[in-house]
Amino acid sequence: MLTPAFSSVACPDWTLDRIAAAAAEYGYPAVELRTFGDGSLSFAHDPALTGTDKIRRIFGEVGVSIASLGTSISFHHAVDPPVLGHAICDNEDTIRAARRAIDLAAAIECPLVRVFGFRLAGFGGRKATVERIAGRLSQVVDRAYNTGVRVMIENGGDFSTATELMEIIDAVYSVAKQAGQSQLLSVCYNVAVGQIAGEDSAAAINVLGNKLHALRLKNARDGRPVAIDEPGDVNCRAAFDAAKLAGAKVPVIFEWDRVWMKDTYPDLASPEVVLPAACRTLFSWLGNAPNSADARNVRTTVQNIA
Repeated sequence: MLTPAFSSVACPDWTLDRIAAAAAEYGYPAVELRTFGDGSLSFAHDPALTGTDKIRRIFGEVGVSIASLGTSISFHHAVDPPVLGHAICDNEDTIRAARRAIDLAAAIECPLVRVFGFRLAGFGGRKATVERIAGRLSQVVDRAYNTGVRVMIENGGDFSTATELMEIIDAVYSVAKQAGQSQLLSVCYNVAVGQIAGEDSAAAINVLGNKLHALRLKNARDGRPVAIDEPGDVNCRAAFDAAKLAGAKVPVIFEWDRVWMKDTYPDLASPEVVLPAACRTLFSWLGNAPNSADARNVRTTVQNIA
């Protein structure tokens, strides 16, 4: 069953207590927490800034699961200069950051960590970039082995479609097999990014198959965020129905980009307005209502999505 969730990018100034309480009040079984890693003060609720026992207690007390940790970590950066750079530059900073995110996820009983590919960079074109991303990601994924955490790569940048993500996944699996490492890499599919790149969502979900571990939904009209059930540039319902038809048992993460868009669109609706409405929409698409018996069953099984 698909599990409605929301991303905390909608409410960067909320505390963890407020996010957990709001999720329970609105009827969400789960949330995705955005993290910028150790020492960041970008979001009031960054889980890297709070004790893991406290985080588990906050969400456990209200019966809300943490479906995913959303990071901005990517692995495309070229070694510069190409040869000497291996000796004089720190080329493993993103690997270490992703490993810390995995350790944090394991400590707060969160089953998924989101990362990116992201852009073509350096010499050698696409092939070299894919190999570089795969080499770094294989070391990250290996850290997740036996932790109960799965690493998800999300589409974006020069890897915006399911087919392009599978190119990276196949390369990671090849590296992991040669090194005798684990091969636990999955996908968080951003429907808006895929559709804007010209990809049919149903076809993308078919391509990803059991690699799909989260579906991200957001909508916009001429660049301005709008509700997922409003006419816009993204057909969120089509993607949701395709995942439902495929029998996917993954979190469906609603993302309201207010944190990134508030300067451009200062009159965007607040999370107190948008989040409850999105929850009602997602459960209506499931054929249920928030806080119904079926919704409560979703809440109790969300930890098994990975």
